[in-house]
Formats: sequence, C-alpha cells, structure tokens
Amino acid sequence: MALERLFRRRRAQGEARDIPELWVKCPKCDAQIYKKDLETNLHVCPKCEHHLRLSADKRIAMLADAGSFEQITGLKPTDPLGFVDTEPYPKRLERYQKEAGRPDAIVGGRCTIGGVESVLLVMDYAFAGGSMGSVVGEEITRGIELAAQENRAVVIVAVSGGARMQEAALSLMQMAKTTLALDRLWAQKLPYISILTDPTTGGVTASFAAIADVILAEPGALIGFAGPRVIKQTIRQDLPEGFQRSEFLLKHGMVDQVVDRRRLKETVARILKLLHPRTVNHAG
Repeated sequence: MALERLFRRRRAQGEARDIPELWVKCPKCDAQIYKKDLETNLHVCPKCEHHLRLSADKRIAMLADAGSFEQITGLKPTDPLGFVDTEPYPKRLERYQKEAGRPDAIVGGRCTIGGVESVLLVMDYAFAGGSMGSVVGEEITRGIELAAQENRAVVIVAVSGGARMQEAALSLMQMAKTTLALDRLWAQKLPYISILTDPTTGGVTASFAAIADVILAEPGALIGFAGPRVIKQTIRQDLPEGFQRSEFLLKHGMVDQVVDRRRLKETVARILKLLHPRTVNHAG
C-alpha cells in the first residue's frame, strides 16, 4: 500500500521544485552552457567569449593567492539622513544585506597576488548595484591607508551603478575622499591597479576607478559616467556605436589594456612585480 501511494502521489499545482539550475543561458549569444563548465571557465561563455558578471567572492578567489586573503572590511551602514523613498533606507539595507550576505557593497583584505603583498578591494554588484555610499568610500580609504602603512600595492575591482541615492551628498563626498587617500599611497611610490568590470559607472568612474597607475578592463565592460541617453540629450549629437565599452575606451586612451578574465591574475601579478618588486614573496 505504501508503494502504491507513492506512485499515486501528485505534486500540488504551483508547488516549488527543489531542482538545481544546471544550465545558464549566455545573455549575448543565447548559448545554453552547463553551469559547472561556466564556473570552470570563470563565467566566460565558451561560445562567444562574453564575460558574464562574477561575484565578489569569486573575484577574490580568482585574484588572491590561495590561502593568503585576510579580510579587513566589515563596517555597517547607518541612516543619518533618515531617508525614505518607497521604503525606509534601513529596511532596504536589511534586504540588501540578506541578499548579498555582507554589510555593504564592498569586501577587501590583505593578500598576496603572484607573491606581491597587496590590499585587494572588490566591489559587490549584488549589494544595491554596487552603489557607493559612505561605507564603501570609508572601506576603500582605509584599505588604501593600510597599504601605505604596510608598504603594500593596491588593487581595486570596480563594479558599480554609481553613487547611492539614499545617502545623497554623503555619497558624493566619497569621490573626493577616496581620491585624496591615493595621494598618500603615491607619496610612498606604491602602485595602484584599477580593474574596471561590467558595469563601472557614475561617481566610481569619476573618482578612484579612473586615476590608477594602470587601468585594466574586462572585455565588453560598460564604462562611463552617465548613460548614453543622458549624454546625447546634453551634447545634442549622435554617439559612436559602443562608445562606452572597454574596447572603445582602450582606443581612446582611458584604459591601458583590455584583459580576458582568464588571464587577469597573471597580468595583474606581472604588473605588480614590475612596479613593486621589493614586496615579492618568492615563496608565494
């Protein structure tokens, strides 16, 4: 009877199915990619080479030498303006924190990259679109200051929709704050590499992300300050095709090199060893 009931059992209509997603559709070429193959390929489509977005944790695992990453971030945002739009800002933050699994849109720490002592800071698009608020600006500033204090290089992976609306002018102030922090790093002749990923826009592009010693970008990344429609309405001119993509910016001098994600670590490590060789840990 028990066996008979098992075969007669019907799933209730609308009942959730605990079946893991095994395939991912490439947003560019529509190819169906086996999820494990995509992860092995660092989320680069094997058919068209499109670079899908990568989580902050996976970027750290990709760039930092194995076992070397020691997290230094962990500040939690507050609501000094008492901001309310469709919901109170603290309630919105709680949802973001639950979804992303971190206090704010950045994670960083000490590590070595190719044996070079570094501070690695990675923005997280999963948290409010990687928007830069007070915590993001403070964590970047502290990371840069720590690097200057400990004679480390700085590598920042940028991904952001721009300034955080709910923090208004406090968010915009982070542009100046992070930019000024870099003066201390450069005063000690320590290198800073900026890695621009899809998308890098708004106040992040207009501050620390665009003033590094070396600026790298992933293929096809959207990089710019304002959106193309806003720019077109402002200058009242037609815009070149793909003018905000990394390849166009490389041709026009804003980016030093467009690097395939699968070769990004070796490229960053090589640059760091050239710019800051005295910090190389040959055991790493």
